[in-house]
Amino acid sequence: MSTAYTWIFIAVMALTTYFCRVLSLTLVRRPLKNRFIRSFLYYVPYVTLAVMTFPAIVEATRSPIAGAAALTAGIIIAYFGGNLFLVAGSCCLTVFLLELFL
Repeated sequence: MSTAYTWIFIAVMALTTYFCRVLSLTLVRRPLKNRFIRSFLYYVPYVTLAVMTFPAIVEATRSPIAGAAALTAGIIIAYFGGNLFLVAGSCCLTVFLLELFL
């Protein structure tokens, strides 16, 4: 792909982002009172991060089963109060062991 197309894609993405932000600033002038909309906007960053991260977790390994098992192990350990180091280490260990024996 040529460099010109790359710059066109970057410009289109920048304009899209800019217009979304400008429209939200110009159309919403007072604080949002609707509880549903406020709740929806609160969770948008978390959902976006999850949508980008989940496929990478499952597809980063040789076997999607190992990725799914590591994700499950990480969720369980985090649910029971494990810190970030413990969750990441257990996920890595799960993938290592499953790919070693599968």
